[in-house]
Amino acid sequence: MEKRELEQELKELQSKLSILKNQVRGEEQETIYPLIKQLEDSALSLKTELYRKITPIERVQLARHPGRPTTLDYIKYLIKDFVQLHGDRRYMDDAAIVCGVGIFEQTPVTVIGHQKGRDTKDNIKRHFGMPHPEGYRKALRMMKQAEKFGRPIICFIDTPGAYPGIGAEERGQGEAIALNLYEMSALKTQIISIVTGEGGSGGALALGV
Repeated sequence: MEKRELEQELKELQSKLSILKNQVRGEEQETIYPLIKQLEDSALSLKTELYRKITPIERVQLARHPGRPTTLDYIKYLIKDFVQLHGDRRYMDDAAIVCGVGIFEQTPVTVIGHQKGRDTKDNIKRHFGMPHPEGYRKALRMMKQAEKFGRPIICFIDTPGAYPGIGAEERGQGEAIALNLYEMSALKTQIISIVTGEGGSGGALALGV
């Protein structure tokens, strides 16, 4: 089946599912549920087949899609009792990187990740997910803390790259990235780095060792 046909069939299935779910009430649920489950399985199968046929540029567009889950979304569903920590203890708190501690599968962990915004105002605050050197220094501070207390580190990577502004370069953007690479390679604790969207340039490498 061609990709365009798959897309059309998927849209029709999703439309039928939406109508069924809106119409079903109380006693009808047991009767209609098998049909809903069947349609959901068909939709999932079509979606899987559709994603197998995407082109390289479509794959890039998916990685950049504004509706993709962010680090805070993953934290919400995976990490219990999360406490966010701020600042690099030198200059400022960079909102493009989120850091904190919490519980994953009954294990205390340190979580670090790039954070994009959900709207224009939020994106401006978070520099569209492009960290300043202070963001990388904040991340390194948290990594050192994790090493000290024996906590595993989980890094979520989703950035087009490090922030390219003059101020960021003046404050040592390249040095901050290089230092993270150097220090992460010698950390005496476990690190898992997961690319959840874009993984651009040194901005991604600084959390990706």
